[in-house]
Amino acid sequence: MIKWLLLLLLPTLCGAETANVGSKRFTESYILGEILTQTARQAGEAEVTHRQGLGNTAIVFGALKNGAVDLYPEYTGTIAFELLGLKQSANLEELRQALAKDGLGVGVPLGFNNTYSLAMSGKRAQDLGISRISDLARHPELRFGLTQEFLSRKDGWPAVKAAYALPQAARGLDHGLAYDALSTGKIDVIDVYSTDAKIARYQVRLLEDDKQFFPAYDAVLLYRLDFPKRFPRTWAAIQSLEGRIDASRMAAMNAQVELAGKTFSEAAATFVSGQTPPNVDSRAGKSASRSFIAVLFGPDLGHLTLQHLALVLGSLGPAVAIGVPLGIVAARSRRASTAIMAIVGLMQTVPALALLAFLITLMGAIGTVPALVALFLYALLPIVRNTASGLADLPPPLQEAARVLGLPALSRLRRVELPLASRSILAGIKTSAVIAVGTATIAAFIGAGGYGERIVSGLAVNDTSMLLAGAIPAAALALAMQWAFDGLERLVVPEGLRLRPT
Repeated sequence: MIKWLLLLLLPTLCGAETANVGSKRFTESYILGEILTQTARQAGEAEVTHRQGLGNTAIVFGALKNGAVDLYPEYTGTIAFELLGLKQSANLEELRQALAKDGLGVGVPLGFNNTYSLAMSGKRAQDLGISRISDLARHPELRFGLTQEFLSRKDGWPAVKAAYALPQAARGLDHGLAYDALSTGKIDVIDVYSTDAKIARYQVRLLEDDKQFFPAYDAVLLYRLDFPKRFPRTWAAIQSLEGRIDASRMAAMNAQVELAGKTFSEAAATFVSGQTPPNVDSRAGKSASRSFIAVLFGPDLGHLTLQHLALVLGSLGPAVAIGVPLGIVAARSRRASTAIMAIVGLMQTVPALALLAFLITLMGAIGTVPALVALFLYALLPIVRNTASGLADLPPPLQEAARVLGLPALSRLRRVELPLASRSILAGIKTSAVIAVGTATIAAFIGAGGYGERIVSGLAVNDTSMLLAGAIPAAALALAMQWAFDGLERLVVPEGLRLRPT
């Protein structure tokens, strides 16, 4: 197992030369990322990896700037307004000039425009007489469910709300869940992409942008300027994609995933191989061609399990090595205890995604390394707390007996105090291990792999089978961790201190 964990971590730790493709966390970006990856691999020049589902625009763009990814699909409107903070649309040459100072380039227009739009259920819109965005101002009772990114984008909800003087408030909702929430009447208005496959299936009405607020969102590639020099044949292959994907073809590939149950890789492979995607009945339910069992025990299960174990064990080891000594110091000094407990306790209050985003910026990297650091920080509190409390709660007569025997402080600690506190210390380590198994699923948002890849992909397309195929192995691994530590307790905890069954 150690050999496998080292092999898994070695490319990241050693900075092996590869071409890294990025993508965001929605269906179309996943597919385009796979198309880029498969096209690049056909050039046969470099090892190509797909860092898929890297959260929102800020995360994946940050990964591009610091070199963690080499290129990813983006949209001209997003580049102009969200990334560059421009006040108006810009052509490709203007975008190139603005990005060049950061060592970035933009090009290879893929051939389609995927603009934002606000949308309602067709029946609901008809009943209220709403066909334009400006009509929404007459209905303050409408409930808006918008994606988290759209809620905070410069070209998103705050600007739309101001431009159209809309009185409604909005709440955040994952894009993969929005259409179902709309169809069941839980919300009235959502934000959509014009190439969404579910527009026809759910009979959604796209509201006319009568003030022409939204700019063109032409699909292009953002890339590091050194990429064409490092991988000239790969770049030539990628350039061959220019103008080859129109809006209908992109919508058909989205439908293959969201309605027909194909994987992102399968949908992309159909395009790369030159095949015409089969028609998908937009009103049909998702195909049952992939059963839950087939997804659960898919070919990626072993690889994801090794990645998840690497994240858990790779963070737990350093946490034990540092947490136990910190706990000893906290048990010896009340002043030190206050400071140590405050610091490790503070780490637990930071939301996981916020901590990951901060570490990406701080370390200039995505993937395994920042994920390991985040999991290490989260693992400290139970270990430090249980070590300190286990030592502090030792019976005074036992401590006095050790002193009477004339044992030096270090020997008392090693031979008496730590063995007596071992059950409490091991319980803290076990708690950290189980927590780490669950928290490690979040690491998929920054390309660190593990079972979270399935959960993130399932959220993107609202695929319950995929969600469960990631959640169930994670739960099983957490149970296995607990049982493993129960067995370890029999080995390291003195027999007289073990919990006995009642």
